[in-house]
Amino acid sequence: MKRRNFLGSITLGGALVNNISEGPDANSGPFLRENRSRETLTADLVIAGGGLGGCAAALAALRNGVSVILTEETDWIGGQVSQQGVPPDEHQWIETHGCTKVYREFRNNVREYYKKHYPLTEEARSRKNLNPGDGAVSRLCHEPRVAVAVLTEMLAPYLSTGKLTLLLEHKAISAKVVGSRVQSLVVLNKKTKNRYTLSAPYFVDATELGDLLPMTGTEFVTGTESKAETNELHAPEKGNADNVQSFTVCFAMDYQPGDNHVIEKPAEYEFWKNYVPKMAKPWSGKLLGLSYSNPKTLEPKELGFHPEGIATGDKLNLWNYRRMISKANFVPGTYKGDITIVNWPQNDYFLGNLIGASEKDFEKHVARAKQLSLSLLYWLQTEAPRPDGGKGWPGIRFRKDIMGTEDGLAKYPYVRESRRIKAVFTIKEEHVGAANREMAVANGAPCPKDKSAEFHDSVGVGYYHIDLHPSSAGDNYIDFASLPFQIPLGALIPIRMENLLPANKNIGTTHITNGCYRLHPVEWSIGEAVGLLVKFAFGKGVAPRRVREKSEMLKGFQEFLKGEGVELEWKR
Repeated sequence: MKRRNFLGSITLGGALVNNISEGPDANSGPFLRENRSRETLTADLVIAGGGLGGCAAALAALRNGVSVILTEETDWIGGQVSQQGVPPDEHQWIETHGCTKVYREFRNNVREYYKKHYPLTEEARSRKNLNPGDGAVSRLCHEPRVAVAVLTEMLAPYLSTGKLTLLLEHKAISAKVVGSRVQSLVVLNKKTKNRYTLSAPYFVDATELGDLLPMTGTEFVTGTESKAETNELHAPEKGNADNVQSFTVCFAMDYQPGDNHVIEKPAEYEFWKNYVPKMAKPWSGKLLGLSYSNPKTLEPKELGFHPEGIATGDKLNLWNYRRMISKANFVPGTYKGDITIVNWPQNDYFLGNLIGASEKDFEKHVARAKQLSLSLLYWLQTEAPRPDGGKGWPGIRFRKDIMGTEDGLAKYPYVRESRRIKAVFTIKEEHVGAANREMAVANGAPCPKDKSAEFHDSVGVGYYHIDLHPSSAGDNYIDFASLPFQIPLGALIPIRMENLLPANKNIGTTHITNGCYRLHPVEWSIGEAVGLLVKFAFGKGVAPRRVREKSEMLKGFQEFLKGEGVELEWKR
């Protein structure tokens, strides 16, 4: 029997509790009923994937009266900022502009969480732009659990009122599609193995790998396009659909001077200790070492490492890079040492591609990536060079508790590249790449060389340099300058599907431009735009593509976005 969900649900410890009502009338009296293996839940919008894009889409839709079912494969929402353990990668203007109002609220809420719950020093507490970890990568380096707590708090009112159904540890496994419209998804509870059918007028794919695209028959691309296809300056002569960026299984560690916390030697340690990456443009020596390829020049570059945060000359101290707790920000005695996240060149895994992998191959590559990360930890504890000429830092402690997992490694791999929809508009290097723009001007194109392309259908802004990590087909780093950019609505609309929208790394970019559209605040902006698009299309009674096609409707949507605190162009 088809049942409508009214009062919301949340998974706790793998058990699903549904508060549902018998008929289409929410006032007919809720009651608790036992799960069925194929119960149907309905809402206005189903979002698969609880990462930053999925959460942003849900919040945008919910605050505008749209009911939402949000699924998440792990037991933590937040995606790259939580389950994957990656503090925000953000641009230098993030504190004042270049993101949405609600993303800034999320950031402020993280800071307030620390000020409310943690024993900060008075100096740190008084800091408007508190950075708990003082990490070099971001102006806001913080613990994964805090991101989960803040996002959960932001969603809590909608769970309470029943507007939101949150299904943790649920994975989409199949879809029913009629023509160009998705009718429903089937999701699997990963613990109980119960299945649920999710029905809605609109669906959003906010999964990390674009999982809904193949199961719904949505046209998509993967890997690297050729120069003939895109005419991009940095594109290769030959495309390769299986050539995608490396992924990383992150972990956390702190340092306890004088202690011995050396882990058991990992099973694959000897392999990874001696592994020299095989790439078209050579890597600098062994992967487990303090030398790597300079991303911009590919020349050998030395890195530093000291687990007490001590400066290592002119070399970047990796310990400080993604440090999420700096003990100096807390009352003396709170922390014996800093806590840092390891997402470094040395634990990027590029010996396999997760996109389209069988379940067996997926598990194999993730298991090997975990072995790589554990091998890096063991190497740091036992063999990493010290300034005094010795080897290893046995006081480095593997902080399993930080990631909320039994093995201490991130709940999900940090994925840099996904399936990408074939969109009505594709963002290419000519639109955002600094050198490509300059070359176009030199060839007579009527565009400013110091500005990215201006999109008439802008639904947000973002910025990051184009940063492609070593790939599964042997590419070394591809890293070069981009320009502050806009997010075009056309890149969020599939060429054919009417009610499926992307909200992660699966928008209409190329392999090259994915490199600057894949980071935290941009993913949030994409998700928020999609959530608001669903609301706007609902109100107008049209498919999302019609919003872009009709100039007056597009103008109205952009005004709606601005009213919601979404920036459509860069401040100059």
